[in-house]
Amino acid sequence: MEGAAIIGLISDTHGLMRQQALAALRESDLIIHAGDVGKPEIVEQLRALAPVVAVRGNIDKGAWASQLPLTAVVEARSARIYVVHDLQQLDLDPAAAQFQIVVSGHSHKAGRSERAGVMYLNPGSAGPRRFKLPITVARIDLRQSPWRVEFIDLSDET
Repeated sequence: MEGAAIIGLISDTHGLMRQQALAALRESDLIIHAGDVGKPEIVEQLRALAPVVAVRGNIDKGAWASQLPLTAVVEARSARIYVVHDLQQLDLDPAAAQFQIVVSGHSHKAGRSERAGVMYLNPGSAGPRRFKLPITVARIDLRQSPWRVEFIDLSDET
């Protein structure tokens, strides 16, 4: 994964894998699923595109879900990435731990912010529409500096 240049981000699929989401993530070198996967077939569909790092969300239950870690660390090019489903459960100081990026889900709200030199990314929700929020995934391009983050709105394509 160290050589991964394009990282696809997806979260909160809640058991629904949209073809538009698969198409948007197709060129990824690595895909990060930030939890609330919903069913194991989701991870398998993503693995058909690229290697996958997935964490367990609060709806992920059962034997298949127990195989998913609560957090994950990804090293890709010059980025150390910490993955957690719910940012409220972040149990470390990302800057002190030398992470450049934190990826989370849970809120269903796509967003990017920066604190203490750490980029916080939430790809939003790619599953069933909730709270009238857009349906989104995201991509990070690590080939350039600063890194390019793109949010892809799938709402019009449902």
